Amino acid sequence: MAKAPAQVHEFFESIDESHKELISVTQEAYQLAQAYVNKKVVGQTCLDDCIHIAVATLSKVDILVSWNFKHIVNVYRIRGYNSVNLHLGYSTLEIHSPNEIVGNEEEK
Repeated sequence: MAKAPAQVHEFFESIDESHKELISVTQEAYQLAQAYVNKKVVGQTCLDDCIHIAVATLSKVDILVSWNFKHIVNVYRIRGYNSVNLHLGYSTLEIHSPNEIVGNEEEK
């Protein structure tokens, strides 16, 4: 979150606390993140992104939403993360951009 743009910080701060959940980064998350790197889904320099994916996977989030199109919201990366997840016995993870999630409420 520290590297996020100002509007992301503002949006996050505007969310009611009752809709937020603090999730810890566990040793299991670090190991899963390293597995993504070891399988060359992304390089070692993207370990923070991998930790983000691993924590979301282990927390069984419904959807991970990100603006990071290079390392996260990328069909090849998503397939890679999910391949590792399945191989290691974890569930797959839906990953989308905010544009795919927000603003479509009126179309329902």
